[in-house]
Amino acid sequence: MNKKIAADVYTQTASDGYILRPAAMEEVPAIWEIILQAKAQMYREGKHQWDENYPTVPILENDVRRGWGYVLVPSDDDSDIIAYGAVVFDGEPAYNGLWDGQWLSEQPYVVLHRLAVADRWKRQGMAVRYMQAVCDLALPRGIRSFKVDTNYDNFYMQRVFSRLGFTYCGRIRYDAGERMAYEKQL
Repeated sequence: MNKKIAADVYTQTASDGYILRPAAMEEVPAIWEIILQAKAQMYREGKHQWDENYPTVPILENDVRRGWGYVLVPSDDDSDIIAYGAVVFDGEPAYNGLWDGQWLSEQPYVVLHRLAVADRWKRQGMAVRYMQAVCDLALPRGIRSFKVDTNYDNFYMQRVFSRLGFTYCGRIRYDAGERMAYEKQL
């Protein structure tokens, strides 16, 4: 499925054969399947970050409409969705209430929400590739800070953050509960 999207919205990580590009509305069903796989894994592992109420198809559709939804695909098959995330350059209101810590910077930042990797691509470093591609997307926009958060029991994402050089900065609160907040300066 080739999509006509302006060339400047594409980013490719270190010519490693993967492209991060905006998601299309017709891809939401495939993205939803990846989210369901992630929810099932969290449920099997007893994690509580995602449940039947979050994320939902309307949230994904809103991501795509707002230009936040991005998919990681192989450069030779842009219909094979490896991973999905919401890449937001407009800030995150919950990040204004950081407590029990301090952000590394107060400059504009990119934030990543709802990162999920398709089951058949797991354990191949795709979450790391996705996040590296977000850095590649942010830098040309003049963004030098990358902020993220995760649940206390999401040890996988905590390891990814550590591997990529993110620093634990404190806690934030959403309606669904507290999260651990991290930042990396780019």
